[in-house]
Amino acid sequence: MFLATVLDLWSRRIVGFATSDAYPTAPTAELAKAAINTAVATRGGNIKGAIFHSDKGSQYTAAAFAAACDRLGIARSTGRTGNALDNAPAESFFSTLQHELIDHRTWKTKTRARQEISVWVHTRYNRQRLHSAIGMTPPTEHEHTLTPNPHNQPLHD
Repeated sequence: MFLATVLDLWSRRIVGFATSDAYPTAPTAELAKAAINTAVATRGGNIKGAIFHSDKGSQYTAAAFAAACDRLGIARSTGRTGNALDNAPAESFFSTLQHELIDHRTWKTKTRARQEISVWVHTRYNRQRLHSAIGMTPPTEHEHTLTPNPHNQPLHD
C-alpha cells in the first residue's frame, strides 16, 4: 500500500492524503492527484497560490499531475537530487507515522489499515501531537488560535 500526503508547511497539518493498492508498482499520478483533491476539500475548495513541493518521483513529474496542479492554481516545486533536507518536514511526518502507528500494528485488511491511518492523522497527528516548529502546539490549534490563517480560507477539520 502507498500513502500520499499533502502537508501544510505553515501549520504542519496533513491537509490531504490518499492511499493506493498499487504495490509493488510505483505510486501513480492518480494517487498524488487524489491527495491534492482531499487537500482542496479540506481548505474549502480553493488553494490557488499554494506551492506543492515534492521529490522527483514519477508520480509528481507526470503530465497528469502537472495538469491537475495547473487547473487548481498550484505552483510546483521539486527538490534537488541528493538533498534530503528539501523534504525534511514530509520525511519527519512519515517517520512519526512509522514509529507511532505502523511499527506497533498489523492489519488483517487494507481497508482496516486505511481506517486506522486516517484516524491517526486526523486525531493524533493533526489535533494532539505537539510540533516544535509551531511553538509546541498541535497543527489544528495553531491554525485556529495562534496566528492568522495565511490561506484566507475557511478551516475545516
